[in-house]
Amino acid sequence: QVQLVESGGGLARPGGSLRLSCAASGIRFFNLYDMSWYRQAPGKQRELVALVDGGFGTRVEDPVKGRFTVSRDNGKATLDLQMTDLKVEDTAVYYCYLKGRHSADDYWGQGTQVTVSS
Repeated sequence: QVQLVESGGGLARPGGSLRLSCAASGIRFFNLYDMSWYRQAPGKQRELVALVDGGFGTRVEDPVKGRFTVSRDNGKATLDLQMTDLKVEDTAVYYCYLKGRHSADDYWGQGTQVTVSS
């Protein structure tokens, strides 16, 4: 059974930092999966934040480019998101997402709340 467990969310001040982590279990050949962070703010659609593919290619979306860094450790089956210079508009539930590169398999984590407020 595949599980994705996020951690590290919480409350931060504008300009502050948080680090999110996602731990995957029940996955064989972790490098055959692309891993992403999505977020969903109240009243808005879920949106891609950043992605790391199995070959460690990265993609960071424009709203967070230069402030967020995404990384993965295939040995530990983890995905991290280092968030700096946080803004109020970064407030959302952040989700870890795993998608097979050569299959239709995909999995979502339960989400972790990030709130940026003064």
